[in-house]
Amino acid sequence: MRTRFILIQTSHAGNVGAAARAMKTMGFADLVLVAPRWANVLRREETIQRASGALDVLANARIVETLDEALDGLTHLCATAMISRDFGPPTRTPRQHLEPLAKGPEQHVGFLFGSERFGMRNEDVYRCNVALSIPTDPSFGSLNLGAAIQVIAYEWRLALGGYAVREAAPQPAAADAQALAGMLAHWESALVDIGFLDPEAPKKLMPRLQQLFNRAQPSAEEIHILRGIAKAMAQPQRPGAKTPAPVRDDPAP
Repeated sequence: MRTRFILIQTSHAGNVGAAARAMKTMGFADLVLVAPRWANVLRREETIQRASGALDVLANARIVETLDEALDGLTHLCATAMISRDFGPPTRTPRQHLEPLAKGPEQHVGFLFGSERFGMRNEDVYRCNVALSIPTDPSFGSLNLGAAIQVIAYEWRLALGGYAVREAAPQPAAADAQALAGMLAHWESALVDIGFLDPEAPKKLMPRLQQLFNRAQPSAEEIHILRGIAKAMAQPQRPGAKTPAPVRDDPAP
């Protein structure tokens, strides 16, 4: 759905940059400022620094004089308010309201945020379909404007389907059974060489290691590392190094 974020009478330039950053991380780009304190707020150094690279959102942002101009074309308005109004739209949590909204008919949705000092005026809240209230600790509900926008943007993106978590790097395929068997044979030989495994009484050490590595599903590269360790174990020990005690009995159940 088309989405617009509207900041009303913003007084801190840094919050405009933070808003742009919060929007961009969730894939939104339509930002409108209503009568901000600074006429050049979109170009101020603090704004640009706090945007942290979301310069395209700032470049496309609009500054208007009235809320009516900012609401042009919108069909569903969401106020943000910490305190419920006795008269006006229902107060809902973001998730409570946005999940059904995302599943309903196509809308052009606007999220309205008031000034940092005074929040939203009652008359502006009354124009909205809902007042969104972010659940916070009752003893300390003070949210920075940028943080509030990030929460709303995240909840709306989640309701719209969200983004898949991206792996830092493709997960390597597990080594095949032949490679695993070869590594275990190498380890068995090395463990005998260092005196850790008694070939006359091996008990269940190797089957236990087999199960351990089956669960771990090492990759081909990890098999290579493990064989390197086995090779190093079989080399002559440094003077003074302690020899581990051989395994002669099964561990206690």
